[in-house]
Amino acid sequence: MSAFLAVLDPPRPVVRRINGRVPPPEPPTGGGDDDDRDPPRRRGLENAPLATMFLIAGEVMFFAGLISAYLVLRVGTAQWPPPLQPRLPLLVTGLNTLVLLGSSLAMARTQGDRVRARVLRGLTVTAALGIVFLTVQGYEWVRLVGYGLTMTSGAYGATFYTLIGVHALHVVGALVWLAIVRAGVGRGRFLEPSAAPLRACAMYWHFVVALWPVLYVTVYLL
Repeated sequence: MSAFLAVLDPPRPVVRRINGRVPPPEPPTGGGDDDDRDPPRRRGLENAPLATMFLIAGEVMFFAGLISAYLVLRVGTAQWPPPLQPRLPLLVTGLNTLVLLGSSLAMARTQGDRVRARVLRGLTVTAALGIVFLTVQGYEWVRLVGYGLTMTSGAYGATFYTLIGVHALHVVGALVWLAIVRAGVGRGRFLEPSAAPLRACAMYWHFVVALWPVLYVTVYLL
């Protein structure tokens, strides 16, 4: 019977008094629900920009190999350009470089903008300048072929068209990507806060633009 009563009325803890006063309760030592909340998570990098970073890293190694092969041939040749081969158009290509750099500035202005009309306008200007760049390059290639510089014109012609042609293909690919993103923006997509595809496209475009001055100095000026 006494055990049954102890269950119903358990003994109360003895409270010791210090100087006639009851001491304050001890602070909690953890284990409460309020103290187990997870800290706020940092926003990670979206899949599209992350994949673009890996793509750019691979492209950097690819072009580093092409440029290294070009420089080896360049140093090992007594006279560059070889005799009877046309000289490359420095002034026109230099001005065309400014056109491509301008496209990068237009692309940069679209980043973080929530107004669809302004983003569409920036993407349109970017694409237009990229097309102008390719048009001028194509015109210069036609003239060089007319002057006798072709892929079969020895190492000079082969390395020129390989380096510059591969970069032109990358510009074409970037334009296709840009057209797809612009179509999405026109339908109200790819704007903040879900603008990862637009940022990924901008990253690749800036890479293609930044690569061209390196090729221009290496191929045209050295």
